[in-house]
Amino acid sequence: MAEEAASAGGARSAALARPSRFRWMVLALIFAVYTIAAADRANIGFAMPFMRKEFSMSNTQAGALLSLFLWGYALAQIPSGLAIGRFGVHRFFSWAMLLTSGFTALTGFSNSHLMLQLSRLGLGVVEAPLPIGVATTINNWFSAREKGFASGVFLSAVKFGPVIVPPICAVIVSYWSWREIFYCFAIPGVIFALLWYWLVNERPSESRFCNREELDLISDKTIVRAERGAAARRDLGLLDKLIRAEKAETLDTRAKIFGSWDIWGCSLGYAFQLGISNYMLAWIPTYLITVKKFSVAGSGLVAAAPWIGAVLGNLIGGYASDRWFDRRRKPGMIFSAVATALTMYALINSPSESIAFAALLFVTGLLFSFGFSAYMAYPMALASRETFPVASAIVNTGGQIGGACAPLAAGFILDRFGWDWVFLAMAGASLLTFLVILTVREPLT
Repeated sequence: MAEEAASAGGARSAALARPSRFRWMVLALIFAVYTIAAADRANIGFAMPFMRKEFSMSNTQAGALLSLFLWGYALAQIPSGLAIGRFGVHRFFSWAMLLTSGFTALTGFSNSHLMLQLSRLGLGVVEAPLPIGVATTINNWFSAREKGFASGVFLSAVKFGPVIVPPICAVIVSYWSWREIFYCFAIPGVIFALLWYWLVNERPSESRFCNREELDLISDKTIVRAERGAAARRDLGLLDKLIRAEKAETLDTRAKIFGSWDIWGCSLGYAFQLGISNYMLAWIPTYLITVKKFSVAGSGLVAAAPWIGAVLGNLIGGYASDRWFDRRRKPGMIFSAVATALTMYALINSPSESIAFAALLFVTGLLFSFGFSAYMAYPMALASRETFPVASAIVNTGGQIGGACAPLAAGFILDRFGWDWVFLAMAGASLLTFLVILTVREPLT
């Protein structure tokens, strides 16, 4: 009887066990870390007028300085992915954060135009491992039903950084100078690098903060037991046919990753979409002042509208791809591409009243960001955990190259044809995204 009672008590104890929730702490750290990283790359926009005056930079020199970060960031993606795939996130991530803070501070110490250029190029190179490290951490720490939402939180931080930069920089410059912007922004990165190293292991199974029940949930064992052998995916009928949903071979070698059109197609689609995002970031403030004739203060408030929408779009889109579309990523990509083309066209005949225009920009940001998390989560269903960093690096390389080229292309079109043609070109780029994404498969796992 005693043995039976002990056995029953153990069963009740096991039944009452609740999974820990440390993965959400990891996600909170991801949001904080990447908000800091996004702020480190965006703060130069506020400092640029003061830097141009001190170093007598032309428009061309200023534009080239701004693009150096993006080129360094893009070209270091694949080497970073190969290194993380071989040695793991834990060895690289905190060092990358520390170096990012170091190069941010170095920008403030720059006493020549050449030193500024080297600082921005170096910042791009050392920050390159961060998005791959974050995507790999999400892949390791979250179940298949949570990866889209987690990716949305990560990408919302990219858009949240530019929202908080202007008011912080304004306070700093009002008390000191443009150099102190970079000194102050370097400090949080050091703090969070140490927090990450102490709290976030390579995998949840290595973490002292995760119990067995949370590990089962992350690995989907809890869900599999609950479903008792039922199909892991709902049949979405016609939608599955339209998005070419099918079982796909796991890409478990680097050769398979580099030879996969699905990976390269995702990368090309992301290039077009991130290009549109960077065009908005670089040129919309100028459009507001020169075309819409808003005041500097008014344009600052209106220019923040697309990024507020983008934060919500990333979160809603990530949740939708996990739950509404049952871990299918292409529906969000396709919807976002078509919707973005329509909003770019709508901007040609946009209202001049500030509230109405801000509302249009808010909707634009929400819609073009709806599918962004899908680009991060898509390779997770194709690649093995070992090859995923390389797959993520390829996708992000395409995105960053597109992001670097779009503002320059927009300036070229603007000089020759005008604003309407810029918006038409961005609409065309979004339609190209739609066509490219149609050619890749929706992998079912």
